[in-house]
Amino acid sequence: MKKILILPGDGIGQEVANECLKVINFFKKNHKIEHSEDLFGGASIDANGEPLTRDVLDKALEADAVLLGAVGGPKWENLEHNLKPEKGLLTLRKELEAYANLRPGKVFPALIDASTLKKNIVEGTDIFVVRELTGGIYFGEPRYIKKIGEKRVGSNNLIYNEDEIARVARKAFDIARLRNNKVTSLDKANVLEVMQLWRDVVSEIHQNEYKDVELEHLYIDNAAMQVIKRPSTFDVILAGNLFGDIISDEIAELTGSLGMLPSASIGDKHGIYEPVHGSAPDIAGQNIANPIAAILSLGMLFKYSLDLPEVHDLIEKSVSLTLDSGFRTKDIGTENTLTCSEMGDEILKNIDKLS
Repeated sequence: MKKILILPGDGIGQEVANECLKVINFFKKNHKIEHSEDLFGGASIDANGEPLTRDVLDKALEADAVLLGAVGGPKWENLEHNLKPEKGLLTLRKELEAYANLRPGKVFPALIDASTLKKNIVEGTDIFVVRELTGGIYFGEPRYIKKIGEKRVGSNNLIYNEDEIARVARKAFDIARLRNNKVTSLDKANVLEVMQLWRDVVSEIHQNEYKDVELEHLYIDNAAMQVIKRPSTFDVILAGNLFGDIISDEIAELTGSLGMLPSASIGDKHGIYEPVHGSAPDIAGQNIANPIAAILSLGMLFKYSLDLPEVHDLIEKSVSLTLDSGFRTKDIGTENTLTCSEMGDEILKNIDKLS
């Protein structure tokens, strides 16, 4: 029996999680799946005084995958750093050893006009970013702002060891084998020694274990241009924490709406799946949020944590069919838009239809 822990979180998180639950219940009929739900983020702070309780963390460690709704909001912005909702997410990623962040950036044909690029440039874009998540300059020590002599000095350290690079490279190559068999690795090896190590290790892993996968190396500055110039030529992009953070947001803009973008943070044993969008407290409770990113995140959960790629493909095809039929939520349409729950129902109808 596969276990899914649902953590709706804050703001619109509960609304989009409810639509995911409809999909989970549908697939329960033919697959051995069970789910549970608990408090997380601001909702947990209000009830328990902390964003992630030990009990919920234990449940996450016992589950095969965790599905998040959304975390945070202005209500908790003035709390101490270690008590903010986002701290719960960082702790969850750390404890579940989720070292690889997965960010698909797919342009759906029905929404191609929402992209900031011309149709002939962005058509066919389906990029998958694999970002190293637990190392690099965001975690390097020492880090400080201090006065040295008469001047303030700030310092952060960009550090990777070869094992950290190797494990995320293997994730990228494995995912490429499930897609179009190509990995583009981003670095700045021409000026940074740590990035030369990155390029060396990625090349060694490719040569020794993944010769069947095409590999290209790009400097990050060139990659930022090429993603805009020829986005449809990329398959899997592999990057460190900083470069991956930047390039994934650039690619997100190509798709036209954050409400369409799923993501995952995975390790060797656990996976955390969540939509890219935030908690949107300004529209929470109005049933107008777009649930598509959350439902696509659930699709990734089925593929990468439950080993059910056929379910992932069915969900993605159902979302495409729903969009092709003209259905929209307010963030991606202006006329005859659906509520959050209505969009979830339409997608579920198409899942049933295509099954």
